[in-house]
Amino acid sequence: MFIDALKTIWLDSGFAALTWQHLVMIGIACVLIYLAIVKKFEPLLLLTIAFGVLLANLPLANLMKEEIDSETGGLLYYLYLGVKKGIYPSLIFMGVGAMTDFGPLISRPSSLLMGAAAQLGIFMAFIIANLLGFTPQEASSIGIIGGADGPTAIFTTARLAPHLLPAIAIAAYSYMALIPIIQPPIMRALTTEKERKVKMEQLREVSKVEKICFPIVVTIFCVLLLPSVAPLIGMLMLGNLFRESGVVERLSDTAQNALMNIVTIFLGVTVGATAKAETFLRLETLAIIALGLVAFAFSTVGGILIGKLMYKLSGGKINPLIGSAGVSAVPMAARVSQVEGQKANPSNFLLMHAMGPNVAGVIGSAVAAGILMALFG
Repeated sequence: MFIDALKTIWLDSGFAALTWQHLVMIGIACVLIYLAIVKKFEPLLLLTIAFGVLLANLPLANLMKEEIDSETGGLLYYLYLGVKKGIYPSLIFMGVGAMTDFGPLISRPSSLLMGAAAQLGIFMAFIIANLLGFTPQEASSIGIIGGADGPTAIFTTARLAPHLLPAIAIAAYSYMALIPIIQPPIMRALTTEKERKVKMEQLREVSKVEKICFPIVVTIFCVLLLPSVAPLIGMLMLGNLFRESGVVERLSDTAQNALMNIVTIFLGVTVGATAKAETFLRLETLAIIALGLVAFAFSTVGGILIGKLMYKLSGGKINPLIGSAGVSAVPMAARVSQVEGQKANPSNFLLMHAMGPNVAGVIGSAVAAGILMALFG
């Protein structure tokens, strides 16, 4: 009886159902946890995504089990509905808006050009993915990695190619975390020492009225132009209006902190939990990760090239390094511009100048996603 009981317990346990694929995914989860904790690579999301990957690949736990008829689904299956319905990415955009100062962009509207040019990688990766045999919907989802905007990548993929969500989400957040490693070699290769040394004039002070009008005007224009992007742009600008109005400090604080933290946990864990061994360990996944790197590199190149053009047109008054901040990883990309500028000229302070293209990139990536969803959704 005792031996039979032990056999029953063993056969009903997850250990008996473990396969080599599960072990590989558990290993990947542990590597991601290491990168998040030890290397501090985008830990707020990478840690939760990694633990979601771990939970999804423990056999028989059934945390992502779908609800069938009257049979109850798994915990993470219900939480994942916030991703499928586009709720979590939109709420994260509200928090981002509440934390973002659009003053540098308003002060120098030409920053929009660098933010737009830094979306080059999205369309280059889209073209290459199409040539490799991905559908337009899949290619759109892969390309959006180049915007360096995790919530936008998740929002777009959930609508166009949900079966690719695990690979795209992990690639998007991994490359965001690796910005300080990926961007500097490209920045140095495309700029001269003279260009990197350029010190920029102080930005003009932006009035409170301008800061309040900006989110309203952007919402009206972008949503009328691309209705499909309304959830992202609308929540981004609502959060920014909370910040700039000065009359709803409690709402602004909640959006920036409590709400942002709660949604980050739900989003990260459930996106990670979609990375099941049977669907993630494919050559297709490696192709997506490689194309994501191509997209990210071309986005950096696009921003810098427009930065170099503006350097020429301004008579050498604009440092082209700030163009690389046109990807929408706020404020990490702007910090990389600052660091590279100070390496060339220790008295150089480019951070606030780089924030203009940086926040323009947030809008740019959402607009690019709206275009792709309008064309292929």
